[in-house]
Amino acid sequence: MSEHKFRYMLPPGTNFAFVPKFKAWIWLSILLTIATVAVLFVNKSQRGEFMNWTTDFKGGTEIVLAFKDKATGAYKKEPVGTIRETFGQAGEEGLEVGDMTYNEETAEGKEIVVEGMVVKTPRFSALKKEVAESARLAFEQQFADRELGKVAWSGDRLFVRSKKSIKNEEVAPVFAAAGLELKQWSPKEMALYGHADEGTGDISSVFTAWGLDRQYEQILEKALPDTDVIVVQSAGVGAKAGDKLRHDAAKSIIYAIFLIMLYLAFRFDIRYAPGAAFAVIHDAVMVIGVFALTWTEVSLTSVAGLLTVMGYSVNETVISFDRIRENEAKLKDKSIERIIDISINERLARTIMTASTVFATTLIMNIFGTGHVRNFAFAMNVGVIVATYSSIFLAAPIFLWISKKYYSGPPKHRRVAPVQSVATASASASDE
Repeated sequence: MSEHKFRYMLPPGTNFAFVPKFKAWIWLSILLTIATVAVLFVNKSQRGEFMNWTTDFKGGTEIVLAFKDKATGAYKKEPVGTIRETFGQAGEEGLEVGDMTYNEETAEGKEIVVEGMVVKTPRFSALKKEVAESARLAFEQQFADRELGKVAWSGDRLFVRSKKSIKNEEVAPVFAAAGLELKQWSPKEMALYGHADEGTGDISSVFTAWGLDRQYEQILEKALPDTDVIVVQSAGVGAKAGDKLRHDAAKSIIYAIFLIMLYLAFRFDIRYAPGAAFAVIHDAVMVIGVFALTWTEVSLTSVAGLLTVMGYSVNETVISFDRIRENEAKLKDKSIERIIDISINERLARTIMTASTVFATTLIMNIFGTGHVRNFAFAMNVGVIVATYSSIFLAAPIFLWISKKYYSGPPKHRRVAPVQSVATASASASDE
């Protein structure tokens, strides 16, 4: 028989002793879990939040932009990296920038596809608190003769209730003195804000300062002199919506764990389900801990990455359990500890190759990717490591403990009873 020319990753007959070290690795997992919880509370006390939530979870402003060539007036596409770099140089932090497309009807009635961009920022307003307060006080002083009832800011809009009418052009100089640019009323707004309420006699008006949309438009047009930047839409994302998304993300993780346990209970038997569930929970906690420790942004893409890690973890654990189940049937003369050791050693080369391939791919994405791609890849980088670890040093030990405690024969008192019965019978015979 000729010798093969390929190399083994691990030589045949490799026999690492995993089971004797299980207890140490279990304690390590417990300590890491405690450390993760501690990091979350440290972040809360020092930074005000458990994790570095993005606009998806804590609210902010979402602005849709389009770009036109100044020379031709035709829509064009700008690279996401260029836009992200421009905002970074302008000192804007925490922004999420991504491509988007939408349909627009031309003057000739044709529908075209516009390749625009969506920018999400944690900021709710371009107005600083002190500027807004200064403008409000100046407004009250200037229009004291209009019998003002209420003057209050909400974002970039100044809500005013008065007995006498205040025109938009009268307010412009007051805003300009505070360094703000006033938006002109549309015909609809002029009609709406020009009439008093029939019941109270109050006139409610809204005066809007150009906010983040104009600020971002000016930043981009300064960096792209040949491009006309168009603000297609600007909308605020409330904190309540972010809270709901956080709760939905948590529920999706809990549902995933429950369904995984259910699958394993039917796929194998009930002995295997707790180990896989604990391994999945452990992996999710570890990924969350690394995000919290490094203060990496947590977005909906991060949640997608976390769920993908959970799927990868289950896959690794199922492969491990499948090999253990096969060897239980084949190696009936060996102890359960020995069967687990043999099973893990048999799949070790496959585990190393799979984990290395996935890790290398996501590492490249993490190094050269940007935005959501990097966010997802970072979750996967951490997840591959902890999922490989947990399938060996967490799922298997829990399976071993359940097997020895509940499936290794009758309890001790039942095993001792027959011996006592024999002794009693012998004593009775001797008495006779």
